[in-house]
Amino acid sequence: MKDLVIGMGEALWDVLPEGKKIGGAPANFAYHVSQFGLPGHVVSAVGKDALGKEIIENFTSKGLNFHIAEVPYPTGTVQVELDQVGVPQYDIKENVAWDNIPFTPELKDIASRTKAICFGSLAQRNIVSRQTISQFLDAMPVTADSLVVFDVNLRQGFYNKEILCDSMDRCNILKINDEELITVSRMFGYPGIDLQDKCWILLGKYNLKMLILTCGINGSYVFTPGKVSFQPTPKVDVADTVGAGDSFTAAFIASILKGDSVEEAHSKAVRTSAFVCTRNGAMPKLPAELTD
Repeated sequence: MKDLVIGMGEALWDVLPEGKKIGGAPANFAYHVSQFGLPGHVVSAVGKDALGKEIIENFTSKGLNFHIAEVPYPTGTVQVELDQVGVPQYDIKENVAWDNIPFTPELKDIASRTKAICFGSLAQRNIVSRQTISQFLDAMPVTADSLVVFDVNLRQGFYNKEILCDSMDRCNILKINDEELITVSRMFGYPGIDLQDKCWILLGKYNLKMLILTCGINGSYVFTPGKVSFQPTPKVDVADTVGAGDSFTAAFIASILKGDSVEEAHSKAVRTSAFVCTRNGAMPKLPAELTD
């Protein structure tokens, strides 16, 4: 396959109150991209253990393509507790398999066939996976329509200014939520201006094609040079919000790659994310009216 759409980073088990469900933002992203008919592909690592074997079996059963290294570290798990409105709180175990994704000749070959990639800050908490992500980006073809998406995804203090700056330098699409934007703007020294002005600053500073800002129930924005798209958040019965942001990113990127306008892609992303909120876990099957 060529023109791959890669989700790179953590593949793990979300241990929810009702039991464990497969997750990790890059895996969620790649799975949902594949539901839109594009060659979604997960790049990660698991341990040589039962949980790792189960992740590989799960991805295989979903028909999801993957490059999953087996490494001598335990497969990643996250204890997820939901608050009263279904918003997750995470306890992410450290020094696990996805912290140690190796860069291999096979991975270099995958990079050479990649059209779009989504990566975050969490998988860069360890130098091994951080260097692998950087090498992968170096090996990607540089074309006018390549998409390099940095989904900030701040978790538990597993980030720093250097990682954020480097990642923003490498991406051409930035995805961030309102709480993360406040944290980032404090780190970067401009906390006192409104959210939209912060977005325009980042868009210009890092020469981005697009900046996606999600604000929970208060809607979402897509900033492009000289223009902004806004979509309200649909009101739905929320089961949980695990993976909703990843499905938003996947639907948006899939739509852009298919040639849709920013406004069309934004609308599809909002509707997809709203549906995922009505289901438990991060990887529900999407209805045909969304993926057709």
